[in-house]
Amino acid sequence: MSATALKTHSDQKIAPVVQIKRLPHAEGLDLPSYETALAAGCDIRAALVKPMTLRPGERHMIPTGLAIALPPGWEAQMRPRSGLAAKHGVSVVNAPGTIDADYRGELKVILINHGTEDFTINRGERIGQMVIAPVWQARFEEVDELNETTRGAGGFGSTGV
Repeated sequence: MSATALKTHSDQKIAPVVQIKRLPHAEGLDLPSYETALAAGCDIRAALVKPMTLRPGERHMIPTGLAIALPPGWEAQMRPRSGLAAKHGVSVVNAPGTIDADYRGELKVILINHGTEDFTINRGERIGQMVIAPVWQARFEEVDELNETTRGAGGFGSTGV
């Protein structure tokens, strides 16, 4: 089946088919999966050969052992797992990290330890969640003036707390 093929679910939503390639260092690990029926993100696991420790303030690119082919007009977003963030202060540095439809390299999750204690990542541990989302490429039109709005140029906290 091609990467551009679509699959219809029982609720008639159209979902993209994402081709996935398991790399040798991911052998034996679970493929991405949705843990509940209505989950937006699928869990991504660490394909480490040996445990890795993130000290407070450190960041590392954690391999997943997976490569994907997304259909045109779709992206994958790599996001933090809320449990790691809440319990350990571990997050994804560039959240959400964008994986473009034309990227064919290994997926990696850039984790950072915002916590106060070392955090050890083990092989097969769920380290991120991937959300597949539609995208548009905009057309840009240069103009001399922009239309007026009530907000105007106010930003960065200008609307209050």
